[in-house]
Amino acid sequence: MKFNSQEEYGLRCLLRIAYSQSTNGLTIPEISNAEKLTQANAAKILRLLRIGGFIESARGQAGGYKLSRPPGQIIVADVLNALGGKLFEASFCSDYSGVDIVCTHSIDCSIRSLWRAVQTAIDGVVTKTTLKDLMAKESSVGEFVTNLLEESPYFKIS
Repeated sequence: MKFNSQEEYGLRCLLRIAYSQSTNGLTIPEISNAEKLTQANAAKILRLLRIGGFIESARGQAGGYKLSRPPGQIIVADVLNALGGKLFEASFCSDYSGVDIVCTHSIDCSIRSLWRAVQTAIDGVVTKTTLKDLMAKESSVGEFVTNLLEESPYFKIS
């Protein structure tokens, strides 16, 4: 299990738009050039972000992409869900049951418990993190995330 490029590039594109001071927004060529993405890939990601309600687009010479609301109101978990979904979904076990319809471990599965705990830990961070939080310096974001983990009943950072 791992996050894919779509989630990474999606967050990067959102941050690029959030940092922009342009009143017209940023165009696909501007975003793709700044993030070193192909224009086709940037367009695909921006479409998903627009459908998800995180950005707005305006056509024309003065057009471009802008955030649909302030960065402090854009939750990272919502963005990740719009771009690719969770690492562990409830349907995971039925999707990967092997050749049978029902997994042979459906009654008592220690692996399912592991995936559920990992997802809970991830949710504990990304549901409390906004785009505004990610606009800080790396060290500040690191401290923020560490504090979130220390508040969690599941983790104690030593």
